[in-house]
Amino acid sequence: MSNGSSVENLFAAKGETVSFGERFQASEQFDRVFSEGMALVERSAAYLDGEGRRESKGLPSQVTVLYATESMRLTTRLLELASWLLIRRALKEGEITPEEAEAKRARVKLQTLGRPAHTKGFTDLPEGLRGLIDASFQLHDRIVQLDRAMLPPKVEEADDAPINPVATQIHTLERAFGLRRAAS
Repeated sequence: MSNGSSVENLFAAKGETVSFGERFQASEQFDRVFSEGMALVERSAAYLDGEGRRESKGLPSQVTVLYATESMRLTTRLLELASWLLIRRALKEGEITPEEAEAKRARVKLQTLGRPAHTKGFTDLPEGLRGLIDASFQLHDRIVQLDRAMLPPKVEEADDAPINPVATQIHTLERAFGLRRAAS
């Protein structure tokens, strides 16, 4: 039996809806995203400390400022992504509770800073840095989508929750048309 079907069976037996977050965290897909993310962090660190440092020395002064700015943004973005991945892995491994994970996740800012590709001089940056920036935004986009999908559903107050959403909509339509007929 595959991991996905055993998770589905567990929730079905309990009469509960399958949580995308719990299912994704337990999957091989999460392990791949985690590995890809950490590999990108390592590759970026190696580049910035080695080849990138050598390449930046030969850049014109205005491009050197852009190089420094974009390498700091890259590092910040990757630290945020790595934090998100590490929190999710710790939760998966049972090292932290869901409440602790949520508190830690609230401190991670998955900021959507402007894409630098349209910045004047971006094409003058070394190809290695541009490639890492592009890869970091691709990972960022995936993690932002996963983060949104993994948010726990909002629990509505019992008094606020509609008993029957369709009936609520029909009632709203009746009121709207009833008001229109009265105004005619």
